[in-house]
Amino acid sequence: MPSQAYQPAIDGVPISDAETVETPYWGPLALSVLVLLWFYGFENRYGVGRVQSAFDWIWSAWNYETDYEHGPLFPLIVAGLVFYRFDRLKAAAGKGSGWGLAVVFLGALFYAAGYRTLQPRVTMGALPFLLWGATWYFWGVRVARMLVFPLFFFLLAIPLPSFRQATYQLQLFATSMAHHGSALFGVETIVRGTEISSSHGKWERLDIAGGCSGIRSLMALLMISGAWAYIAKMAMWKRVFLFLSAFPLAILGNSLRVTSIFVIGEYGDASWARNTWHDWSGLLLFYPFSLMLLLVIHSLLEGGVPWKKSNRRQVRRMAVTQEANTKIPES
Repeated sequence: MPSQAYQPAIDGVPISDAETVETPYWGPLALSVLVLLWFYGFENRYGVGRVQSAFDWIWSAWNYETDYEHGPLFPLIVAGLVFYRFDRLKAAAGKGSGWGLAVVFLGALFYAAGYRTLQPRVTMGALPFLLWGATWYFWGVRVARMLVFPLFFFLLAIPLPSFRQATYQLQLFATSMAHHGSALFGVETIVRGTEISSSHGKWERLDIAGGCSGIRSLMALLMISGAWAYIAKMAMWKRVFLFLSAFPLAILGNSLRVTSIFVIGEYGDASWARNTWHDWSGLLLFYPFSLMLLLVIHSLLEGGVPWKKSNRRQVRRMAVTQEANTKIPES
């Protein structure tokens, strides 16, 4: 019985030997890049006095007040995700499709809407559509499909308007969690709204401000969990679950961080707790704790530590390939 020939595939889509890969004309590609750079980097339309381009605006919006201090990491992560699959992208490159122009047109409409209404968020939101549509037009549907997540992942980098009501609810929840968490360590507290104080007066009254509500930690953890889920070799529903786990992990990690401030203030140096530890606890406690729990969730979803499961998969692939290429002599 002859063995079945091995047919290469990309993301489950067979690659026909007859299909030719065409390289796009470099002229239109270079012109597209220049047009994007002009409208996003040199067309000053936004900000106070309309003196900022779209790129200038988003760079200035990545700051402490908007809870997007992690924003400058987004372009690096997007570039890293593209580079991570660069070899597969080259192999998947094929004949372009005119459907990409329809997506480019949609992105142009979003850009025009943002330009006319002086809304830089809408303008920046158009960028992934423009890039993805151009990718589809120049390199085909397989490349476009592989770049859906890396390109639209950038939407998380656009600072949202200030939702005071939602942030205030998070402040109340963080205050309640810190109050009950401190009680587990024998720290008695008095809560008034978002203010919390020591029942024994061992430290000054503290206010759970908007930044301590966990919104900043949540947005940063969403960025991390999104990139993590993209490179994870799991079923799609497991990747979505891993990404969405950032919401409870951010709330839990932030509650632990705030609780630690009260516990140190009660049993140690209150001044050091409300100043030094408050400023450094996110880096030293929140992120290690949250990333460790992300690893635990990933391991549970995969049924083992990710790097060990990856090695097993690689061994199985090699065994299947060798078996497929083995010729069985006819009887």
